[in-house]
Amino acid sequence: MKLGAVTYNVLKDWDVETIIKNLEAAGFEAVELRTQHKHGVEPTLGAEERKAVGAKFSRSKVRLLSFGSTAEFQSPDDAVRRKNVDEAKKFIDLAHDTGAWGVKVRPNGLPDGVPEATTIGRIAECLRELGDYGSGHGVEIWLEVHGKTTQNPPVSAAIMKATKHQMVGLCWNSNPTDLVNGIVKPSFDLLKPWIKNVHINELAGPYPYRELFRLLRDMNYERYTLCEAQESKEPERFLRWYAAMWRELQRM
Repeated sequence: MKLGAVTYNVLKDWDVETIIKNLEAAGFEAVELRTQHKHGVEPTLGAEERKAVGAKFSRSKVRLLSFGSTAEFQSPDDAVRRKNVDEAKKFIDLAHDTGAWGVKVRPNGLPDGVPEATTIGRIAECLRELGDYGSGHGVEIWLEVHGKTTQNPPVSAAIMKATKHQMVGLCWNSNPTDLVNGIVKPSFDLLKPWIKNVHINELAGPYPYRELFRLLRDMNYERYTLCEAQESKEPERFLRWYAAMWRELQRM
């Protein structure tokens, strides 16, 4: 597996050129550009601007891996869900035009007063539509294990079982709710069939990353683990430290 970063939160104030330069220097191989950060790579870009962004990454050692949208689909309001689906499609177009592999979307909890199965069905319906759209553009859809209640692995698994689309998978998010009696394996085994991307956070914190990395190796995971850590006052030095810690945690 490979090391990359999300622009949330260490990289949020860097433009594209700075992201590439600093990630290359620290040994990172990919980046997920989260929306509303200084890089400015958004669906509002025109065709030539998109081409220029793709060219900058293709000339570098850093892969433009994905876009971190905030599209979410749990609302009981049909119009709200439609707006979010349409927004996610704009990011799929952007990913296609810039050469990115995936678009991250998310659930953001289960609304009160609505049966859980109903909300799961609504989320799955939206994901299937995006999966079909992504299929036509060569772009995967990665549902972040995110949000109150929806970050619980059994709920994420239920969403995936209801979705049943080969272009739609999960972004493991390294949440405290992953742990069962202090270990990751039960949740990991539950979600393993759908893991297409991985977010990692504070490597020196309590989360059992050595166990997670072993489980990823055991499943022959050859994709990316993306740093999604808190802001640092010394971001370049932090990235070098983070890469060294990442390598250490992979040791058997």
